[in-house]
Amino acid sequence: MKILLRSPRLILREFTGEDAGLLEELDSDPRVMRFITNSIPTPVRELIEDYLPAYLNYHRAGADFGFWVAQLRETGEFIGWFHLRPEPGGPIDEPELGYRIRHKFWSQGFATEGARALINHGFTVDSVAVTRIIASTMVVNTASRRVLEKSGMTLIRHFTADWPVRIDGDEAGDVEYAITRHQWLATR
Repeated sequence: MKILLRSPRLILREFTGEDAGLLEELDSDPRVMRFITNSIPTPVRELIEDYLPAYLNYHRAGADFGFWVAQLRETGEFIGWFHLRPEPGGPIDEPELGYRIRHKFWSQGFATEGARALINHGFTVDSVAVTRIIASTMVVNTASRRVLEKSGMTLIRHFTADWPVRIDGDEAGDVEYAITRHQWLATR
């Protein structure tokens, strides 16, 4: 198990084949899945056969981008996951930031702390000269929007995503946030 980074309260480490149960716990909570699948849990088979292998493949491809398990530094307790990776078909120098946090850890600053740590990581990796980091969420997901803003990202645009499942509030659309290397450097 390789650790990507440590923040004051978190460790972000590579996924392992033994992490399927953690994903199942996370994705079976309707509160966590509200803005993703309208509270429908991810089928366990899909987690084991699709999601986890995809997360592991990122680690095989390189250390700088991918999905990471987030754990408390003090206890090792699983709080969720974060990702920093190019969007499918998107430019490698503009990776997407994302996260999913267990409900019991909401409103404690963990999402912001992990997001900031990954933004710093993204702009300091040697393998790719990252020019911009993006993230998106639903307009009505005010908690995620606050996390992105507290992480130094700014609202770039409103758009409408084509969700595979009707999600309460999706009629309001979606928003994209971003931070450029120049903006990030100005805060250093």
